[in-house]
Amino acid sequence: MFRLDENLIGEFKAPLGKLYPEFEDAISLIKEANFLISVGDQTTKNLVDIDLIPDLGIIDHRIQRKDHNYDIIRTENILEADNPAGTITENLWETIEEAISLTLKDSEKRIIVVEGEEDLAVLPCLLIAPEDAVILYGQPNEGLVFVNVCEGKDKAERLMTFFNEE
Repeated sequence: MFRLDENLIGEFKAPLGKLYPEFEDAISLIKEANFLISVGDQTTKNLVDIDLIPDLGIIDHRIQRKDHNYDIIRTENILEADNPAGTITENLWETIEEAISLTLKDSEKRIIVVEGEEDLAVLPCLLIAPEDAVILYGQPNEGLVFVNVCEGKDKAERLMTFFNEE
C-alpha cells in the first residue's frame, strides 16, 4: 500500500492537466478520446448525463465526501476495490490494471466501485493506461481536469514519490 505523506498533500492541489471551469467547454475534446477514463462520481455523472459513457469509470458513491444516490453505472462489468482515504492500495492498483487490460481486449465498458476513496486513482491510471488515453477528474470547486496520459505520466511518477510504501 502507498500512503500519502500528509505533510505533502499541498503538492496534489495543482491540476495534472488542463482545467476547464465548465464541463461543457471540454465536451468536444472528450468526444475525440480513444480511451476515456473518468475518476469520480460527479465527473462520471456529467458524462453519463450526455450519453458519453467512459471506457472505465472509477467511483465511490460519494461527491465531495457526501453520499449520493445518482444512477451512474451504465455497464454490467463492475469491479470492486478497497482503498482507504489518502492511500493507493495494491487492490486498487491491480483492479485498475485488470479493468484497463480487459477493456482494451474486449472494448466493453467497465466501472470500478471503490470502498473508501477513489480520489488518488488518477495516479495509477496515468501510469497504467495507454499513451493515447484521456483521464478526466474533478478539481473540487474549480472544474474538470482533462489529462492526456502521454502528458501526465511524468507528473504522476513525480507525485508517487510523495507516498510512503507500507
